[in-house]
Amino acid sequence: MPLDVQWFIFALVSNGAMTRAEAEQLFRSLGSPDLTGYAQAVLDKLVEGLSEEDAQSVLDQIQQVIDYAVSQADMGIGPEFPQESHTGTTSQQPAAGDGEDDDEFGEKKKKRERRGIVQDSATRFDAVDIDPNSIQSYEDLPSLRGVSQMTDAQVAEVMITLLTCLRALGCSDLHISAGSAPFVRRMLEIERIDDYIIPAEDAERLNTVLLSPERKQAFKDDLDINFALEVGRDRFRVCLMYHKDGVEGSYRLVPDHICSLEELGFLDHDIVTIRRMLDYHNGLVLVTGPIGSGKTTTLASMVDIINNKRTDHIITVEDPIEILQEPKGCQVNQREIGKHTISYRTALKAALREDPDIIVIGELHDLETIENAITASETGHLVIGTLHTSDAANTLNRLLDVFPPTQQPQIRAMTAGSLRGIVCQRLIPDGMGGLTLAYEILTNVMAVSNIINEGKSFKLKSTMQIGAKQGMCTLDQCLLEKYKRNLITHEIARSYMRDQAILAQLQQEWATREARKLQAARNAK
Repeated sequence: MPLDVQWFIFALVSNGAMTRAEAEQLFRSLGSPDLTGYAQAVLDKLVEGLSEEDAQSVLDQIQQVIDYAVSQADMGIGPEFPQESHTGTTSQQPAAGDGEDDDEFGEKKKKRERRGIVQDSATRFDAVDIDPNSIQSYEDLPSLRGVSQMTDAQVAEVMITLLTCLRALGCSDLHISAGSAPFVRRMLEIERIDDYIIPAEDAERLNTVLLSPERKQAFKDDLDINFALEVGRDRFRVCLMYHKDGVEGSYRLVPDHICSLEELGFLDHDIVTIRRMLDYHNGLVLVTGPIGSGKTTTLASMVDIINNKRTDHIITVEDPIEILQEPKGCQVNQREIGKHTISYRTALKAALREDPDIIVIGELHDLETIENAITASETGHLVIGTLHTSDAANTLNRLLDVFPPTQQPQIRAMTAGSLRGIVCQRLIPDGMGGLTLAYEILTNVMAVSNIINEGKSFKLKSTMQIGAKQGMCTLDQCLLEKYKRNLITHEIARSYMRDQAILAQLQQEWATREARKLQAARNAK
């Protein structure tokens, strides 16, 4: 058997895609083919019965396995397969390079076992036939009482009905937790939909009834899980976890279309600045903000802008894939952590070998991912990523402080040269029954580049305050402009402002309006 085929089979067995006996039997049945012919036969076997999306993900990963097999075979050494037990399954002894690692507390932990190249997960369900106009209040939602007396099909129907009704009620999140009453998040506020305390057994059934057997097992093994769920035309980001009372699930409703920057609440002149950031063919663009601030939606809007105006290759890495991007002018490949790749780090390394023009990273959360992103932005790629930070200065500190002190001067120089801009945003109520974006924008002009090089991030705010001509604005300036355009109320603007000079301008604007109202009332008499 050729070495490259041996390494190909080794990778299949190590990932749990096939047993060694199955792989070797298939090889013999084909009459000892070469790697290409054998890989095609394996692909045909693995994609049988899968959806088109899952079949494509298998194809992508089979190509990676082929590359791995060829590179290993070039060394001229064959693989060492794990010993198999009498039951035909591999033993639990760790393979070479797959032993135990120390975790952050110095304790031993086994590396996660990879369960296969891809799993066909039951994440798509038809929506129930409900007239959205008939859902006027939480009383119109199905009751979660009596779940213990329901069949699995009935419990699944309850969950699908609940999720289908979220958009009609204007909710962004649904939470079902053991030992707690079910609640939703609406206009950033928590609202209970029932006063019934959900028992632990019912909470587990409600949160796991829509999972495939593979995902149920993964949840039990890992104790938490993230995935995307489709119910009719609605998509949800689902996060399940165990806590002291049982299982808790959160279901975040994803926008039903790719929103434009205008729809998201960016002002006209700021949209011009953001579009200018996306015109670069290399560099780093960051979208930051706290959890629940709409970063993913803004990221999707940016990708859509590029997809419509350029003819490039875009690779996105997300956890999970929330908003689907169809190829338009660009070729778009979306990868999901845990399904199409192991981690952000491995996905970013792999992406650099896939001839991308734009790389979109769902979250920059560790040193290696950040380092690879900065390096990629310097080597001819436009990298767009997100961070959980509250303002531009904290974003730069977070980006740079993960590196050891000896490496920081080099990273500062690299960032100063590659950074294109930062959009730091948060969702706020507009005071009129809706939500809007409040944000600040930093563009990497020469003054900003010098500040990054010198490590004097405290100077950023003043630079942004006077940088309007370069497309910059602070959060307070954004709030003031939105108030002037009647997009938020005076009370909301004042509650979020911190700059006393901008606050004085707000009060002056408000006083002028009040005087005009008083004059108009007098003239009416």
